[in-house]
Amino acid sequence: MTQDRPLFGIALMLAFSAMAPFADAIAKILGQTLPISLIVLFRFVAQLAILLPLVMLSRRTWSFTPRVLKLSLIRTVLHILGIGLMVAALRVLPLADAIAIAFVLPFLMLLLGKVFLNEEVGPRRLAACAVGFAGTLLIVQPSFQQVGWQALLPLAVAVNFAFFILVTRSVSKEIDPMALQVVSGGMAVVILLPLLAGYYLWAGQASMPAAPDGTEWALLGAMGAIGTVAHLLMTWSLRYAPSTTLAPIQYVELPMTTFVGWLIFSDLPNWLAALGITISVSAGIYIILRERAMLAPAKAPPPPAPAP
Repeated sequence: MTQDRPLFGIALMLAFSAMAPFADAIAKILGQTLPISLIVLFRFVAQLAILLPLVMLSRRTWSFTPRVLKLSLIRTVLHILGIGLMVAALRVLPLADAIAIAFVLPFLMLLLGKVFLNEEVGPRRLAACAVGFAGTLLIVQPSFQQVGWQALLPLAVAVNFAFFILVTRSVSKEIDPMALQVVSGGMAVVILLPLLAGYYLWAGQASMPAAPDGTEWALLGAMGAIGTVAHLLMTWSLRYAPSTTLAPIQYVELPMTTFVGWLIFSDLPNWLAALGITISVSAGIYIILRERAMLAPAKAPPPPAPAP
């Protein structure tokens, strides 16, 4: 079993939060021309193609207990659903708004970590995440007015991803993260290929999507590579720190996503969404400072005064 190293886990989650917006941006671009099912399939094909050779060359441990294998299957199904829901949301929402709405996730993770993993949740962290959740609600309002019920898709992503991280935390200390990602990629391909083939055979040739062009193939590869590395970092972070510690750290993804959305799509949140993002980020920064204060070694008490 791996010992917790919370600050190292926080560093890994920060790296994940910096990379993930780029994969989301590529998914948004691809979602305008390719079916969601095809995007999700190639995301896992890329994951398998990238990590399988690395795991085999490094001779990492492949032993899976029945419990870990079952949880890995549940994790894979959650991962498939989460990516599919997020691509659907990104089709209609600005990048920053979609990710920001999904940031009800840390609040859910705190509750799930406390209920299912018996992780310690102090009142200050809980209060800060509640403030962050209130900020998320401010972001939902303008998006809902513009696109309707589809603005709620990121909330479904948050619920799904909360359980995904919970399951990942449950298995991350019992199996090598790279081996877990390879098995997850293989499971996803085995699940998705027959489903998609069966659907297109049933629906007929007219429903077959056009093959991706050269640019789309390149974007699919980039999305798979970035997403694979990012989720590997996230898996490693959960190996070293509790989900309740890492949940608020992902708030750092919000300003990064806003920057990427502006850089690629020239999208910026309106004033109400920007206020909500500011509140959420402020709550996350408070949690980081609070976590560091809790982990700092206590000062030694001064020596007693000599007896008279």
